[in-house]
Amino acid sequence: MTDEKILETFKSTNALLEGHFLLTSGRHSNKYFQCAQVLQYTKQTSEICQVLAEEYKDKNIETVIAPAIGGIVVGQEVARQLGARFIWAEREDKKMTLRRSFEIKKGERVLVCEDVVTTGGSVQEVIDIAKEKGAVVVGVGVIVDRSNGKADFGVPMKSTLQLEVISYEPDNCPICKEGLELVKPGSRKIK
Repeated sequence: MTDEKILETFKSTNALLEGHFLLTSGRHSNKYFQCAQVLQYTKQTSEICQVLAEEYKDKNIETVIAPAIGGIVVGQEVARQLGARFIWAEREDKKMTLRRSFEIKKGERVLVCEDVVTTGGSVQEVIDIAKEKGAVVVGVGVIVDRSNGKADFGVPMKSTLQLEVISYEPDNCPICKEGLELVKPGSRKIK
């Protein structure tokens, strides 16, 4: 898929929203990626995730791991296409952890998958879990990289779409000054 086709897929499924949004980081932005909107369609999900699977098909990936909840659909589909096992990490007491009796073996070759990377915090937590277990983290695959090139995990990262999305500190947000209603469409609660 080309960048234009992926972007069009996001727009046609209402996964790329425009307005005034409160991000998980607490910052404000005029654009928001609600990947769940595109991931509800299995054909589009398969096509988008194929870009990631192609990148890592010759890397002997044994397990794909994703942070819950956003990365689960992406990780599952990439793992399916790679013929790999799939597991996820989830928050417990505000810390990302493996639950549900999931295990990672020492030396296991893993790929971390996520839907959207902004700061990369959740992905880094999952990488740390895998490394603590002695796994070899081969790379990271994400649907949307909105970090503006700032996300660096010390391993190769492939994204299907990179867009520069500007965000603002709440006290310095020009969208607030326009009086547009602030919306929090994501899955994580903000204090």
